[in-house]
Amino acid sequence: MPSFHYSAYGPGGGEVSGFVDADSQRDARERLKREGLLPRTIVAAEEAAAGGTLGSLRRRVSLAELCLMTRRLATLLGSAVPVYEAVATLYAQERPGELKNILGRVRERLAEGLGLAKALAAEPRVFSDSYVSMVAAGEASGALDIILERLAGFMEDQDAVRSKVVTSLAYPILMVVVGTGVMMFLLGFVVPKIVTIFEQSKAALPLITVVLIKVSRLVQSGWWALALLAAALVFAYRRLARGEAFRLRQDRLLLRLPLAGALWQRLILSRFAKVLGLLLVSGVPVIRALDITSAAVVNREYRACLARVKEELIEGGSLSASLGKSPLFPPLLVHMIAVGEKSGELERMLAKAGEAFEREFDATVTRSMALLEPLLVLAMGVCVGLVVIAVLLPIFELNQLIK
Repeated sequence: MPSFHYSAYGPGGGEVSGFVDADSQRDARERLKREGLLPRTIVAAEEAAAGGTLGSLRRRVSLAELCLMTRRLATLLGSAVPVYEAVATLYAQERPGELKNILGRVRERLAEGLGLAKALAAEPRVFSDSYVSMVAAGEASGALDIILERLAGFMEDQDAVRSKVVTSLAYPILMVVVGTGVMMFLLGFVVPKIVTIFEQSKAALPLITVVLIKVSRLVQSGWWALALLAAALVFAYRRLARGEAFRLRQDRLLLRLPLAGALWQRLILSRFAKVLGLLLVSGVPVIRALDITSAAVVNREYRACLARVKEELIEGGSLSASLGKSPLFPPLLVHMIAVGEKSGELERMLAKAGEAFEREFDATVTRSMALLEPLLVLAMGVCVGLVVIAVLLPIFELNQLIK
């Protein structure tokens, strides 16, 4: 008989876990209920055993996989296939992996009589609050297939933005790594061998050569101290990052950076407008939509502002007036929201604003990367050139002395 690992809430409200033998997840859930336990998660024992590092890597579900699954589910539901049969079909055609395991658990919950939103909510690592809320709104309105199509399109847009950022940063990061490696090799291995010639000549050395020799000796003999310092800085940062106040100051600093701050703000505003618009058009109430959007916006400065906006909305204020009080939201976005509130097309105006900010982000990233790449090449050339000059100047002076 198969064995399942479970996590459940006991009679006193405390969380308990263990193993139970059952024919299926459904049977295991029934057994736990008979014992007075409220199941939270039930997974196969062999799946729970793969909880190490490799297992955690295997269990990740990419955004592209989730997009494809959502679009396939929307297509099946749009073809009048019942929800349980649609999920069972996706489970049957999915390749072995974490997504197949999740679909299997969702199918089991649907067989027990749960709705799709509640079945997905039990997998919070994969399905976010915004995802579950839109599915719940789709179930309530009877337009689940349409909302899933919109959701799939939104996630595809987010995946495209993420891919663009990763692709744009790949070359600069490679240049920095290669340049640092070249400089460390020159200072640690090449320069020390040449320095012995200058020391034997006992001639006065140019200032640039003296500085190069000192830096080379520091790299050669004190590399371990530099490594310890770097490790200590990383450890201190991780300790400080656990505090909410430090993270809030860090998020504020990110918004004030010369170029990256403006890019980061456009990306946040695009995500805010798109998520809020998608939630509202799906039928999610505005207060609940603001809660979910606040969680989706990763910057804590914006989260604090949205918390104040929500309080003002509860007291009867308008969204545009509340957002207009904060410098975090530009006048263009506030004006478009005000127009949407007056015309009754707030969802459409938010979608247009989100697309506008995303286009600005794409254009700024393209221009910035086009400028950054030659600057990095120039900086790398200058660093290597300084080393070459520092080495050649004393050689030229020795030649003059010999003549």
